[in-house]
Amino acid sequence: MCSRKGCRSGAQWQLLWNNPRIHTPERRKVWLSCGDHREWLEDYLQTRSLWKETVPFTESEASANEAG
Repeated sequence: MCSRKGCRSGAQWQLLWNNPRIHTPERRKVWLSCGDHREWLEDYLQTRSLWKETVPFTESEASANEAG
């Protein structure tokens, strides 16, 4: 489900980010995004110098997250 407040759309994208003040350089936190909110969430993270990359979110990842 999309991480944008109030959005209940299914996730299509993973926005990988890291706060260098509290996370080690290799750690990646993940926000999920629908197609409509990808740009907004990327901009939010980029403005704060937290964004690392955006990659597609697939059903196999969703199944793995539910199983583990």
